[in-house]
Amino acid sequence: MDLYYPIIVLGALAAAFAIGSVIMAAFTGPKRWNRAKLEAYECGIEPTPQPVGGGRFPVKYYLTAMLFIVFDIEIIFLYPWAVAFDGLGIFGLIEMVLFIVTVLVAYAYVWRRGGLEWD
Repeated sequence: MDLYYPIIVLGALAAAFAIGSVIMAAFTGPKRWNRAKLEAYECGIEPTPQPVGGGRFPVKYYLTAMLFIVFDIEIIFLYPWAVAFDGLGIFGLIEMVLFIVTVLVAYAYVWRRGGLEWD
């Protein structure tokens, strides 16, 4: 149990800092509310009205999200492979080439569907 004390202390300090920051901000922050501060912030653009159900997202939104996930998964698998590269040998190299080809197929799909074009 002695090995876990530093982790518990660090977690307690992090929680105390987070809770303390929120409480101090509530006490010390300005309290001048007006109509503009209560509206949703959209980079200075007037908010567009949304349907009650939330509306539909365009396909490009999902393509961008899919591209982000593909590259996140690629990095998650490439990092341990790079660390253990010497021990894997030619088998590890072939497996990683196959994995990168699979990732490139997903990338090509997003590219062909127009997910990389920002209108």
